Amino acid sequence: MIIKCFTVGWLSTNCYVVGCEETKEAVLIDPGLESEREAEEILDFIKQNGFRIKYIINTHGHSDHIAGNTVMKKATGAPLLIHENDASRVHADRKLRDGDVLHVGSFKLVVLHTPGHTKGGISLLGDKVVFTGDTLFPDAIGRTDFAGGSFEEIIKSIKTKLLPLPDSFKVYPGHYPPTTIGEEKKHNPYLQM
Repeated sequence: MIIKCFTVGWLSTNCYVVGCEETKEAVLIDPGLESEREAEEILDFIKQNGFRIKYIINTHGHSDHIAGNTVMKKATGAPLLIHENDASRVHADRKLRDGDVLHVGSFKLVVLHTPGHTKGGISLLGDKVVFTGDTLFPDAIGRTDFAGGSFEEIIKSIKTKLLPLPDSFKVYPGHYPPTTIGEEKKHNPYLQM
């Protein structure tokens, strides 16, 4: 599995290209880009690696994660996926639910419904990695003061869906650098309560 992060847009959102080396199938997670230059950089990487984008996946429906959906959909022809509870925010081709499995080449991503930042927030569980969108960050959690946010819900999501994962699992968040489940169990002040 090849994972490449592009930090894009006005809120420095992490947009990920996750690809299979053998089959060259890949997914694009959270294209929150806001400029042609950002789009070109990502599309160049996809082209250089010979990737075919199978899905564009939004971890939730906030504008800093979905702003580039239209551009990237047009460029790649890939269907757009988002959780059913956030689907009113985008023109989705498929609405995701908890437990859905997305096969991409030789790997799979399992959809974990992790509401709290938004009603339809998801994390994507791969092999020893998890893409957490705006649910879990290094030493922090997603904001819960927006419409549809809930502090109780995000803590429950993290404690029931993410913390049971092995400590070694790498966390790729929607903003900020990667971390691990073990680091967050030990040091994240929101999870010590």
